[in-house]
Amino acid sequence: MKKTIGILAHVDGGKTTFSEQLLYHAGAIRTPGRVDSRDTVMDANPIERERGITIFADQGYFEYNQNTYYLLDTPGHVDFSAETERAVMALDYAVLLLDGTGGVPAHTVTLFKLLERYRVPVFFFINKMDLEGADAVRAMEAVRSRLTEDAVLIGGPEELGMEGALAEFVAERDEEVLEAYLEGKLTREMGLEMLQNLIRQRRAFIAMAGSALRDSGIGEFWQVFDRLTATDYRPRETFSGLVYKVRRDAGGRRITFIKVEQGMLRTRDEFQFMGNDGEPVREKVNQIFCCFGTRYGAMEQAEAGDLAAVTGLSVPVCGQRISLEGGASAAEQVDFQMVPALEARALAGKGTDNHRLLEILRILEDEDPQMAVDCRRMPGGEEQICVRIMGLIQLEVLKRLIQDRFGVEVEFAPPQVLYQETVAAPVAGYGHYEPLRHYAEVNLLLEPGPRGSGITFESRCHVDVLSVNYQNLVRTHVFERTHRGILTGSPLTDVRVVLTNGRSHLKHTEGGDFREATYRAIRQGLEKAQNLLLEPWYRFEISAPAEYLGRILSDIRKRFGQAQLPEQCGDVVIVRGRGPVASFMDYSVELASATRGSASISAVSAGYDICHNPEEVIRQTGYDKGADTEHTSASVFCSHGAGFTVNWDAAESYMHCLKG
Repeated sequence: MKKTIGILAHVDGGKTTFSEQLLYHAGAIRTPGRVDSRDTVMDANPIERERGITIFADQGYFEYNQNTYYLLDTPGHVDFSAETERAVMALDYAVLLLDGTGGVPAHTVTLFKLLERYRVPVFFFINKMDLEGADAVRAMEAVRSRLTEDAVLIGGPEELGMEGALAEFVAERDEEVLEAYLEGKLTREMGLEMLQNLIRQRRAFIAMAGSALRDSGIGEFWQVFDRLTATDYRPRETFSGLVYKVRRDAGGRRITFIKVEQGMLRTRDEFQFMGNDGEPVREKVNQIFCCFGTRYGAMEQAEAGDLAAVTGLSVPVCGQRISLEGGASAAEQVDFQMVPALEARALAGKGTDNHRLLEILRILEDEDPQMAVDCRRMPGGEEQICVRIMGLIQLEVLKRLIQDRFGVEVEFAPPQVLYQETVAAPVAGYGHYEPLRHYAEVNLLLEPGPRGSGITFESRCHVDVLSVNYQNLVRTHVFERTHRGILTGSPLTDVRVVLTNGRSHLKHTEGGDFREATYRAIRQGLEKAQNLLLEPWYRFEISAPAEYLGRILSDIRKRFGQAQLPEQCGDVVIVRGRGPVASFMDYSVELASATRGSASISAVSAGYDICHNPEEVIRQTGYDKGADTEHTSASVFCSHGAGFTVNWDAAESYMHCLKG
């Protein structure tokens, strides 16, 4: 049986130490490494060892009790949560570490919700029980209060005999087990089988306690975990897999990491993908590797349940599913949950230029899609390169990474809040592109989507009106670039783009014509729409002495935040709430100063919501939609052999689709 497991926790939660102990107990390594000794297998990158934190989701594998385990050690710092999300997509099970001396911090709540989104079953390990003040019972109260009520604490494998509290826990969640339990007929096998099913369905969460640093409780936890987990992969089906990571080796060769979800993957297997230009691209798997830290071992084939690293594929990106039947589209957008709230301008250092810098950042974007590198030509002709980031630590690491890998110096301007735009009500958009010997027309309906849904596409256009290949081109062009709103020029999001009508010409339509028509249709719709400005929000948790409660609540109101009812824990109060990133991104400094360092705040992304000060932001941005020639709303028509431009407000009277 093959199982992929991930280790997750808040920063400094002990993930890497826990991973090292698991590998040691499974016999995969001779001695568990330590973060402070900089000799861990899972944090092999020099930047990780210097900073003492996990930045990249590295992996290992081992055999235990006739099962093959793949282990992914994920970053805990919020700045690298995008890397964590990509790893989570490949997991069969997760181990979420908690601090036995504290409660459940905000980022741990985020991690648990992320695992819920991808339907990953979870085991809890209450860590650091060797420290003074550690209390497993109190930690479980926090789990049941903030994460799930379906959690149960057990002491070890001896409690799997299905007697006492664990048997009652299972019986409460299944009628058949309850009946057997009440009649005294509940067997160990029956109880464990049902508990295993409940765990897979995320209806039960097993928790154990110990200390990864002291190697206390790890062996017992692993016995329980091995007994209560199972997978059911189908190696005889047609191959399909999930791309969960992309890296480059020392020679710059692209390595695509794939979770084989069914079937077999073999060297020389050939895929057909859809390229950015809408044309098919055929690629073959050259080599297959299994990875352990920085070591790569060659494989002839990978079967369902395996994590494989392959060379030869350049089109599929992180988060895409590929198959021998359907391939993948280079233009397909992946709906990630962890969305950066900040944007920073990259400035080429001495000895390089924007062209080389953009080339480097595109490589890094391939490995971290949430960076969303954007090269803009400003109205004055200046070219700006911007990247999206989760926080300042990520920016520091990115600067060092570029220096180490590419030998190039780069600076970053102070990060700015990344605003987005959307529409408040459905609106039709029309685009026509017909210079001499070209022809395409696109009619779209722009509908508001749920918050956080991004850009989605649907076709309601009959194939007799516009052929399938042209409809697919429209879809490709909807996703292939960042469309900008007209308020601040910020990225468009949370919009369902519906193709309602279109026209092509048997002789004159070229591939790029539908690109121009689609872009113009979206922009023309925005010109008529009720546009909304969105800003990123934080979900925060503040811990402070009770005497500062009034000051903190006042600060939250002044910063346009929203606070829940405070929670009293002895002499300390816990205040949870949400607020705009623009108002709270620097609040930690003020809070520390006002409370003489006795208070702390942890903040994680809470997605986007309506901007609290749109007029001010629009005024400060000073975006001139008319000067943005790369995002024009005008259409191009042809008359007497010559093309002419029609502004957005008059274009509909010229549209061929509207004339019947």
